[in-house]
Amino acid sequence: MEFLDRVLGINVVYYETISSMPNFINSRYKVQKVTLNGRAAAFVYPKTELDPAGAVKKHFDRISKSCGMAAVLVTDRLTYRRKEYLLREHIPFVVNEKQIYLPFMAVYLQERGDAEKTIDSDLLPSAQVLLLYYIYNGCGRLSTADAAKALGFTATSVSRASKQLEQLGIIQAEQQGVHKEIYSDKTPREMFMSAKGLLKDPVKRKIYVSKSEIKDDLLAGGYSALSEYAFINPPYVKEFASDSISKWEKSSTRSLLNENDQCRVALWRYDPGKLTNGKAVDRLSLALSLQNDKDAKAHICVDSHDMLDRRHIPGTLDKGDPYTERVRVGRDERL
Repeated sequence: MEFLDRVLGINVVYYETISSMPNFINSRYKVQKVTLNGRAAAFVYPKTELDPAGAVKKHFDRISKSCGMAAVLVTDRLTYRRKEYLLREHIPFVVNEKQIYLPFMAVYLQERGDAEKTIDSDLLPSAQVLLLYYIYNGCGRLSTADAAKALGFTATSVSRASKQLEQLGIIQAEQQGVHKEIYSDKTPREMFMSAKGLLKDPVKRKIYVSKSEIKDDLLAGGYSALSEYAFINPPYVKEFASDSISKWEKSSTRSLLNENDQCRVALWRYDPGKLTNGKAVDRLSLALSLQNDKDAKAHICVDSHDMLDRRHIPGTLDKGDPYTERVRVGRDERL
């Protein structure tokens, strides 16, 4: 590797690829024997995304034991958080043109890293939906495969969402065989309050549409939804929630022109139907949509009618879902 030679004067000589490794190693890494200034080592190139640090530590210990030399992770990119985990586990690594950590040679050099800029704090809509679903299911442990099935997400989408939540430190993740689980020791209430600063208002904008054009079975949103949960009268101008408003764009107005003929439709960042089976949007998303409302009545109703009240949570879940049934048993104690 030219980087090692140019920066530290370490001469790298490459030898054969070591293929006599267990299948779980060969499927994840390419292992190549090298010498570093005459000292034998094994360069380990990941074939897929790295597992959690604890699992990587076990893999590298196995590689080192099998080939009788230090195993060094070689990659072109490493996030700040991943680097910290590797340092904590004393796993040697070389990030090309950026960082070198070879403890068996007493070498640690950091020129620059991908750092936190690789962690996007602007929460993805899919990440917000996954987090709210996780809270509704009582926190604890949740298989991302089960979540993807329940939410109608692709494996790629739920993987990206869970990865962002993990990078932001909201949840932890662990590989269980071919499946991934997210987990936390927080209660649902603690989880929601700790993540509230990152959770976004699901409503992007609102339009007004003639009542005669609302033919879909849309969910109630805004004050219309709040009237379903709290003891307040429904608003005269009904509000609905939808993740698409393109069908009404040509006939809609930006402001209310006729309160007798029009209703309000809010464009949501995500499908409002993913987290509820009722006639209204789910409680936590509703609370987030009203958090910046100037009307004090909204905050009084939301605060007095606790959106995290344990009596409310089961109503938003599918009672036929096997995971929901498993967590419901102990959820009351957690709340």
